[in-house]
Amino acid sequence: MSAPSPTPTPTPTPPRKVFGHLSLPERTFVADALRAETVGGVLLLIAAVTALIWANAPALGDSYDSVSHFHIGPEALGLDLSVAHWAADGLLAIFFFVAGIELKRELVAGDLKDPKAAVLPVVAAVCGMAVPALVYTLTNVTGGGSLAGWAVPTATDIAFALAVLAVIGTSLPSALRAFLLTLAVVDDLFAILIIAVFFTDTIDFAALGGAVAGLAVFWLLLRKGVHGWYVYLPLALVIWALMYNSGVHATIAGVAMGLMLRCHRHEGEAHSPGEHIEHLVRPLSAGLAVPLFALFSAGVSISGGALGHVFTRPETLGVVLGLVVGKALGIFGGTWLTARFTRASLSDDLEWGDVFAVATLAGIGFTVSLLIGELAFGGDATMSDEVKAAVLIGSLIAAVLASILLKVRNAKYRRLCDAEERDDDLDGIPDIYEEDEPEYHLRMAAIYDRKAAEHRRIAEVKAAERHALAEVTGGAGEENDRPA
Repeated sequence: MSAPSPTPTPTPTPPRKVFGHLSLPERTFVADALRAETVGGVLLLIAAVTALIWANAPALGDSYDSVSHFHIGPEALGLDLSVAHWAADGLLAIFFFVAGIELKRELVAGDLKDPKAAVLPVVAAVCGMAVPALVYTLTNVTGGGSLAGWAVPTATDIAFALAVLAVIGTSLPSALRAFLLTLAVVDDLFAILIIAVFFTDTIDFAALGGAVAGLAVFWLLLRKGVHGWYVYLPLALVIWALMYNSGVHATIAGVAMGLMLRCHRHEGEAHSPGEHIEHLVRPLSAGLAVPLFALFSAGVSISGGALGHVFTRPETLGVVLGLVVGKALGIFGGTWLTARFTRASLSDDLEWGDVFAVATLAGIGFTVSLLIGELAFGGDATMSDEVKAAVLIGSLIAAVLASILLKVRNAKYRRLCDAEERDDDLDGIPDIYEEDEPEYHLRMAAIYDRKAAEHRRIAEVKAAERHALAEVTGGAGEENDRPA
């Protein structure tokens, strides 16, 4: 009787790397998306500074308030809104439309498609929203403040964060930038849910039903392959108006329509419809809609007394601590715990201090935080302005801290970015994505052979020149040694 064959020992799978290299298509998408967001973030920064100057310059008087509260729109349709209201409910619907497309793309073609890869940004985003809310709540419970603003410090403004990176001139590796972008997408999703669930007081079910019917028509037209902006734009405006009149925040309409777009590519398509529309609408969102919202939301009166209230009132102090402390601890803690319990290891090129710096940068909670602050304290103009000031100060502190932490490691980041961009074989694909391919090494061998041959040719020329020079010098010496 033959002995049983030994059971083969399974090959251990290598531990998964946290913040490892992105796939080439994902890296290309992230680079394009962040480029647009960075430009929009700079415009956002300019708009915020302009708003503060406009609202506080004595020479301009009350013109900021006059323009912000100027009403325009058809009253019969319930749309006689102030300019600031149009910016918050109308223009931000474009921003959330793009956010909906980004979320859909992440779910069907990005990092969120793979459950193992999705765990990290989702857990980090959830912790990055839960901890700031907890910090705000504890601050106001102990200080006797209002709990209405618990959601204000939960949001991250990716455009503003990228603008800070552009201003300080640091270079984050693509994996950390992608993490920041995915984190912001998940963050936007939960912010949308918070707005829909917690800031809807009364619902007009007839208007809501009309909005849902409009969304159904929108979906059917997409599925039938109907093309033409002249079809979808009027329908989108009707859906938005019905959603606004229903009592549900009108930006939800933008998200819903964004989620309906197809973001996976069919055979022969260079871009999916969602990617194409996002490419067209993102500049409008980042370059116009969000900066105009900031212009009419960030203009709060700044005085010594107002700044003092930010650090003495529990509501405003809770917002500052939530953004600066809660965001950093929540995102870093969620990332570390995920890596710890999934047995994933940090990329060899990075340290946990890099993750903490990015978590601190996520404490910039400008656009959505301002929106939630208006919704939470809309009935108290003074408190609303003070909460806005707290958002600005908290975001500024987070930006300064993150800038310091990132600058310390900037030389390392530049080396990593240079390695990611290196393309020695000049085929248009970074070498880091081809190092496991034999063809790449054959191309590099041919390049080095050509370089070696060129250097040998140069060496021969130089040797010949040196030999000729030696002969001339030697001959001249003999001529000079002859007797007169």
